[in-house]
Amino acid sequence: MKRLGITVSGIVQGVGFRPFVYNLAHRYNLSGWVLNNSSGVEMEVEGYQAGLDGFVLALRQEVPPLAVIGEISLTSRPVMKDSQFVIRYSVSGAAKAALVSPDVAICPDCRQELGNGTDRRYQYPFINCTNCGPRYSIIQDVPYDRANTTMAGFIMCEACQQEYDKPTDRRFHAQPNACPVCGPAYHLLDRQGNVLCGDVVTETRRLVSEGKIVAVKGIGGYHLACDACNERAVQVLRQRKIREDKPFAVMAGSLETVRMLCELSPAEEQLLTGPARPIVLLNKKQTGQLASGVAPGNPQLGVMLPYAPVHWLLLTGQDIWVMTSGNTSDEPIAYDDADAFERLAAIADYFLVHNRPIANRADDSVVRVFQNESYMLRRSRGYVPSPLELHWNLPPVLAMGGELKNTFCLTRGKQAFLGPHIGDLENMATFAYYKQAINHFKQLFAVEPQLVAYDLHPEYLSTKYAQQLSLPTVGIQHHHAHVAAVMAEYGLNEPVIGVAFDGTGYGTDGNLWGGEFLVADLEGFSRLGHCQYIPLPGGAKAITEPWRMAAWMLQELYGKQTAELGIACTEQLPVNWQLAMQAAAKGLNSPFTSSVGRLFDTAAALIGLRQTIHYEGQAAIELELAAAGISGELLPYHLSSGTPAILDFTPAFAAMVQSLRHGASSGYLAACFHLTLADAAVSMVRYISQQTAIRKIVFSGGVFQNTTLLSQIFRMLEKDPFLLYVHRHVPANDGGLALGQAVIAGKKLGCC
Repeated sequence: MKRLGITVSGIVQGVGFRPFVYNLAHRYNLSGWVLNNSSGVEMEVEGYQAGLDGFVLALRQEVPPLAVIGEISLTSRPVMKDSQFVIRYSVSGAAKAALVSPDVAICPDCRQELGNGTDRRYQYPFINCTNCGPRYSIIQDVPYDRANTTMAGFIMCEACQQEYDKPTDRRFHAQPNACPVCGPAYHLLDRQGNVLCGDVVTETRRLVSEGKIVAVKGIGGYHLACDACNERAVQVLRQRKIREDKPFAVMAGSLETVRMLCELSPAEEQLLTGPARPIVLLNKKQTGQLASGVAPGNPQLGVMLPYAPVHWLLLTGQDIWVMTSGNTSDEPIAYDDADAFERLAAIADYFLVHNRPIANRADDSVVRVFQNESYMLRRSRGYVPSPLELHWNLPPVLAMGGELKNTFCLTRGKQAFLGPHIGDLENMATFAYYKQAINHFKQLFAVEPQLVAYDLHPEYLSTKYAQQLSLPTVGIQHHHAHVAAVMAEYGLNEPVIGVAFDGTGYGTDGNLWGGEFLVADLEGFSRLGHCQYIPLPGGAKAITEPWRMAAWMLQELYGKQTAELGIACTEQLPVNWQLAMQAAAKGLNSPFTSSVGRLFDTAAALIGLRQTIHYEGQAAIELELAAAGISGELLPYHLSSGTPAILDFTPAFAAMVQSLRHGASSGYLAACFHLTLADAAVSMVRYISQQTAIRKIVFSGGVFQNTTLLSQIFRMLEKDPFLLYVHRHVPANDGGLALGQAVIAGKKLGCC
């Protein structure tokens, strides 16, 4: 007889790991015990050598579906001659190292029970088991036991307790276990808080079918739901939510309905049906089924399938509902009931609410497919708080992220905990959520930062907050952080050529960067190339009013003859445009930028697509959509050698104007712009590679959410001796910025 002590790290709490261990021990005739601790799962097993060998092998190879094994360590222990194998109560400790599972979509077994009229959980909207259900959204502390979740107030009935205690049951030690007798419940209320009688699911479906807007409390917060085929309902939702043009996400009742709406590749189908259940960006079919206001003028659609039991109850297979975040524009998603009624009463006609508190809000994640793999646009529900596994040990670092699409990052050893999607830090509600989420992650993963990393922009709220924390701080240049985030995903530590294209990032020279070619490692960078500086007429106004960029370009090219060009852009200019250009010529409120995002704005306004925007990146998105399926021609541009080398697109814009005067279509010119920008980026990469002999190229920044541009660059470089790297696990936009900040800061502390 021998006895082993075994500890397992990773995502091993709340995923049925202890029941799995219990049943393995019985299979191999072993005695001992297993428990959750603050580091993961700990156990002692005793038996003959053959049984122990089989147990350890199965422990590595037969893990539960949601478990992610980190490390398994084995030590010899004295034989205790236990008579049985038991699950012990969890223990707490000062050094918390346990990982928390993300919220997981309902599993097939629970779905079958949900629709089984003879099952005691028939149509129960909180059905779950060890293989599915809420995790992150209900956890308040580790170890993951019911007492540390928002299920603590729901005492299990006798039947649920028997399931919980029975080792062979699928709900053995399932912490959110509940049923209609003892668990949470839904209620349907009007906006005054009055309870409506009748079956809540039937009544909610009726209200949506009648064109009403219902705020639905789900796993990580509230959705605003309406019938996606009802034009009037969709338009009312837009008006009330103050969301003029930005597309809504929809939830389809079945995969077959998604196939009717959109083109669907195997990779996209896998994302739609996987346990994370994100919103997946798909190409629409021309079915005409949806209301035009769902995604106005957009050939793409953000689609998700039901992931919570209540979604499966609300939507039949043919249904398509708008399921957009429960907030007004620029605010965080509502998750607290009182706050939801206060903020959403002017939007929703009715509220479908439940009485299980949400501990941690989590917006829906958004992904698309690039080159048959997942390409993250927003990382939140279904992925957070799973750590990103690093290739280096890092000290405890808190990285604050940026201003837009904010996430933060905490590091611990070889793990980086990227926070949920916070949003834009432009109001106090979002900023309060940001601070709350950071503190919760610090508590949950027992990280006390030794260093705080922040963006160099002095006006970012994240930067100002970092400087208030009474900890050592280090400023990280925005685009260096973008490049480092890709390097962190792949474990790159040697110098790379980093192509960082975005809208705005504070440069070391005080200008606004955004079209950068860096030679970088985790210690520092050299700026070997960038797009030519141009002014932002009116400062921040130029970001929301692209006509300013186009007008400046036209003024540079044609001076007083601009008004006589006879193109759509000049006819759309406001009456005072020349005053704005005169101010820019004098340098008044017109900072210089090298931003590729602003080049997209210039092109979109120049060809008459978009003069003002209503959400971030709208002009660039519409320019990409206009170019879809159209072959363009290469326009002239100038690459001046030197250090740094400069890309000048003034000749390209001049050529676009002349093409417009000869009747060229906006779609054709949009395609020409993409092709020209891709060719210029490739030319710069080749030039810098010749100077440095570097062959590893990484791409980051919000502009590279544009997969048309990214695909063209990859296609042009496919025969070159380069290794190309793009984001897969974090967004290319500022949602991935904190990861890069964290690894650079870790390097500054002598790690990596």
